[in-house]
Parts: sequence; structure tokens; C-alpha cells
Amino acid sequence: MSNFLAIDTSSRYLTVLAVKDEKTALRHLSDCAMQHSVVLMDEIDKALKEVNLAPADCDFFASVTGPGSFTGIRIGVATAKGFALATGKPLVSVTAFNLIAYNVNIKKFYIIIDALHSHYYVCGYENGKISLPPCYMDADGVKNLDAPLYGFEQIPLENYQKIDIKNCLYPAVCALKNGASGEMHALYVRKSQAEEARSGN
Repeated sequence: MSNFLAIDTSSRYLTVLAVKDEKTALRHLSDCAMQHSVVLMDEIDKALKEVNLAPADCDFFASVTGPGSFTGIRIGVATAKGFALATGKPLVSVTAFNLIAYNVNIKKFYIIIDALHSHYYVCGYENGKISLPPCYMDADGVKNLDAPLYGFEQIPLENYQKIDIKNCLYPAVCALKNGASGEMHALYVRKSQAEEARSGN
């Protein structure tokens, strides 16, 4: 069992997970009103204290890298990188798709994340491998997908099942921890609104 700190600030919720040996501390706010930068460090401190874990004793630090809230993603990635830099420990990148994928046990499925304005971030899986790389898709495209849909939000689509995101971080981190490295980059499937406005798209 590895000792680690993992965080997810990629959406309106906030999840902090601290693991030390057999002890686990999970802090989850279902809606922190996009105030991740205000509450994150306090929740990290509470989780670390609950399992008596110091940052220096972590084997790695993990963060969800997107897609999702552009600001939220940057907060999570920057925080994980800060801990890694201070302690000299590696990083584990977890995508928002990973969160769901490691909690679904069927042969073929798609993960969808609400990108607003009747558009979605989509990733397809088949036999444990990515069959459709992360992409940005409109509602009509999503309706034509040929397998069950999964996500963590309330989305009014047929063949869609909502997964409880609260407990998804632990399985995903454990599945990906052997890929720890010195690098972590945000997963932006599309440009931010500000970037699109500047480019005229």
C-alpha cells in the first residue's frame, strides 16, 4: 500500500484523499460553489491529520487533470506540483475519464462530461482500452453513440447512468500509480471561452 495525497478540483465538487498504510481519509464536498482555492488547503490539512500523514512521507501526489472547469483544473494541478516540488516526490495524473472508467465493469461504454451549451467531453472504452480518444461533441453526436453512457452529473440522456463520484478517486489512483512521473499537464479537450474569444472561434 502506497502513502499518497490525491485531489480533485476539476468540477463543482471537491475531493481530497489521503492514504497511509491501511488508513484512508476521504474529504468530499458535493458543491463548494467553485471556491476550490479557498477551501482546498484546509481540506488537505484535515485529511493528512486524520491519517497522521506528512507530505514528506507521501510516495507521490495525484490530481485530476481534466477535462472540466479550467480554473479548477489549474488549481488542482498547481497544488499537486507544489507538493511534489517541495518534497521531491513524483506525480500521478488522473483524468476525469479515468475516474469513471475504473469504476465501470462492462465491455464497451462511453464516458460523458457536461461541457455546457449542449456539448460534452466524451471518451470511449472497449475491452479496457480507449476506443474513442477524448473529444468535444454536441448533443446529437452523443445521442448516436452505440454503447451505454456513464458520468458523474445529472444528464437527461437515454442510456445514461450516473456514478457516485465521491468514491471514484481511490480506485483510479491505485490503478494509475505505477505511472508516476515528474510531469503533470492539464487535459484541455477544447479551448477556454477566453481563448476562443481571442481567436474569434
